[in-house]
Amino acid sequence: MSQRKPYEVIIRPVITEKSNRLMEDLGKYTFEVALDASKSEIKNAVEELFGVKVRKVNTMIVKPKKKRVLGRFRQYGYTRKWKKAVVTLEPGESIDLLNFAG
Repeated sequence: MSQRKPYEVIIRPVITEKSNRLMEDLGKYTFEVALDASKSEIKNAVEELFGVKVRKVNTMIVKPKKKRVLGRFRQYGYTRKWKKAVVTLEPGESIDLLNFAG
């Protein structure tokens, strides 16, 4: 098993209303990660990139949704499949996502 760089594991932070509420209330941060990344790889990448202590990592595969493009011909396609990780930090830890350069 080869070691990947943290920027290959963590693709981008996910900023939504729900993820903002989780950040503020529970200290949980949401990231889009590589499809083949394991929980331990995600934990190590977050700890190395942001200098924080991770308590727990939950992952899920976000399934593609069917989309329709209107026009002369009706065409159907799908959004892409991606993996989401919700990272819980130790109490007192926080991440500044505005300065993330991923």
